Amino acid sequence: MNKYFISLLFTFSTIGIIYSQNTATKRLQEDVINVKIDSLLSLLTLEEKVAMCHAQSKFSTKGVERLGIPEIWMSDGPHGVRAEISWDSWDYAGWTNDSITAFPALTCLAASFNPELSAQFGKSIGEEALYREKDVLLGPGVNIYRTPLNGRNFEYLGEDPYLASKLVVPYIKGVQKNNVAACVKHFALNNQEHWRSTINVEASDRALHEIYLPAFKAAVTEAGVWSIMGAYNKFRGQHTTHHELLTNKILKKDWGFDGVVISDWSSTHDTMEAALNGLDMEMGTGTDGLGTTTSNHYDYYYLASPFLKAIKQGKIDESVVDDKVKRILRLMYRTTLKPNRGFGRINNKEHHMVARKVAQEGIVLLKNENNFFPIEDKKGVTIAVIGENATRSMTAGGGSSELKPQFEISPLEGIKQRYKNAKIIHAMGYHTGASVYDNIIPSKLNQDSLRVQAIETAKKADIVLYVGGLNKSHLQDCEGDDRQTYELPYNQKEFINQLKAVNPKLGMLLVTGNAVETPWLDKVDGLIQTWYLGSMAGHAIADVISGDVNPSGKLPFSFPKQLKDNGAHFYGELSYPGDGTNQYYKEDILVGYRWHDTKNVKPQYAFGYGLSYTDFSISDIETNKKKYNTEDIITVVCNVKNIGNEDGAEVVQVYVGKKKSKVKRALKELKGFNKINVQSGTTKTVTINIPVSSLAYYNENKSGWDIEKGDYIIYVGNASNNIIKTLPINIK
Repeated sequence: MNKYFISLLFTFSTIGIIYSQNTATKRLQEDVINVKIDSLLSLLTLEEKVAMCHAQSKFSTKGVERLGIPEIWMSDGPHGVRAEISWDSWDYAGWTNDSITAFPALTCLAASFNPELSAQFGKSIGEEALYREKDVLLGPGVNIYRTPLNGRNFEYLGEDPYLASKLVVPYIKGVQKNNVAACVKHFALNNQEHWRSTINVEASDRALHEIYLPAFKAAVTEAGVWSIMGAYNKFRGQHTTHHELLTNKILKKDWGFDGVVISDWSSTHDTMEAALNGLDMEMGTGTDGLGTTTSNHYDYYYLASPFLKAIKQGKIDESVVDDKVKRILRLMYRTTLKPNRGFGRINNKEHHMVARKVAQEGIVLLKNENNFFPIEDKKGVTIAVIGENATRSMTAGGGSSELKPQFEISPLEGIKQRYKNAKIIHAMGYHTGASVYDNIIPSKLNQDSLRVQAIETAKKADIVLYVGGLNKSHLQDCEGDDRQTYELPYNQKEFINQLKAVNPKLGMLLVTGNAVETPWLDKVDGLIQTWYLGSMAGHAIADVISGDVNPSGKLPFSFPKQLKDNGAHFYGELSYPGDGTNQYYKEDILVGYRWHDTKNVKPQYAFGYGLSYTDFSISDIETNKKKYNTEDIITVVCNVKNIGNEDGAEVVQVYVGKKKSKVKRALKELKGFNKINVQSGTTKTVTINIPVSSLAYYNENKSGWDIEKGDYIIYVGNASNNIIKTLPINIK
């Protein structure tokens, strides 16, 4: 036996011992906590136990002071800790010390295709939540991007369940390292805002398990998330917040979730269902709290006095409330009762740099004719930055994810700070006013004069950079309802045509959290998707358009050319948005690129697409073998060479499809990816491992997973529609 092998054996043995010790220690700690929980449970009165299962204010639940059981405090949201809300109303509390770092919205994080960056994101936002003394951070959101009209898509991680799963796990682990619970949401099938509280979703078991549940499952079984939030909608006739199949069977029994199920605010509808179908903590049922009427008093919540009464009458066994309280106490021992919990940090340079890095890596270069980007900072050059979105705050609005950052660098400010030599001029072009949920406040400015001023400004410039898109107002990217049209609002198509007519050197920064229709695409030489980027938005945008940073983002969802090219919309109103009562997911498992690929419907921009200022070649693509057993790992290896003049990053994407499948399948599905930085003129080897078990489909006949034997195809490329090589394999 050679020395290398002996050394390797010793190393693995040591690792095994350490792992076993760590596992044993963790189990011992859990056993100690369970003893403490049982001890406390025996000391609680029935009234005290019930009181722990519902809100006492907008964002807190009761503790039991006589036993040293603390309150639990929560806060929105997925990309920043929300400003402090009043006890009984949605008004701000008026604190002066609750400003935070606004991180990019989760569509941007998804576009980074970078799990390591997601871990940094989660750790940073968790530190800010801890500093604000929050026990539960209400995020991240992992609902699947089904339609580009969903007003809340910007809060989620795109259209692909594998990508969402790979990014949500490190996010959750990062948050919970701070002894703050992540609360993954909205469980489940909450894929539109329109009629969200009443619509009943009808979807197949395959669509449920293959598309809409994987990211939630990964959050539970891989990340060990400590809380999960129910959704507003119904599924198969039952409200999802207290759902026999989703919550009791799948979440708690099949996945072994040991945390707390928290209702979305006002998503609870029935005491018996809430009690028996797995809801642990009811929030937001009444919007007035202890205010104008007693009908919304916290004691009248479904899991409050009615719950207590049902237990006393013997309609509900006391063991039901005991299970809920055990989960709540376990959450406390993981968070507010954790010894040496720490104090967190807020608005520090490290958090600002993480926010900037996520924004830099998430920005997607969509079009770059004649090398419009990057734009050089030259003396004597005038750059006109046109558009309201160049200066509008994008951390305000949007619903519950609105933020109060310490600062927000606008695109215009960021460009001005970066470009010291060129002359920067600005005009708005239009003004949209504001909105709070469904209360739209129209602009009082003269729109015609704003348009004329912008056209005159464009005439004076050597280069025009139009900052357009959507904003976080009602009926755009905003909670509470969906967009009503796929096109850009405020006559932006006409405006872009007018700008092009007076200045041919026109590029665009598209600020959205959603795909939009692009009939104006031939009018712009360069197009960059910038998302909602938070505190460091302007700096990150300037980093990319100046060339200081080479764009590397990839689209986490498809851009259909027209709305009917999207699978959910193809089948008409019963598929989206429904008839007001029911909605049928007729596209089934063919969501996003799966639809475009399988139905041969060409998108405007494909899932996984994104350009760079340099060029890459992906070559020498091969698998470790051609035939596999079901317990094997498929290893895909390739070389990525940077053949351009700039350092950059490429995302190698591996999709898998089944030839002659006995069940309906997408042409191909994402099963692996790797983002790699490659210096100009150099080559790096990329290895991507895919468990054969991940190729299983959900067999509705046996309510379980099956791996088909036979021939498969491995697709390797850098976008779902840009496959460089296919490789045949066989599963024995």
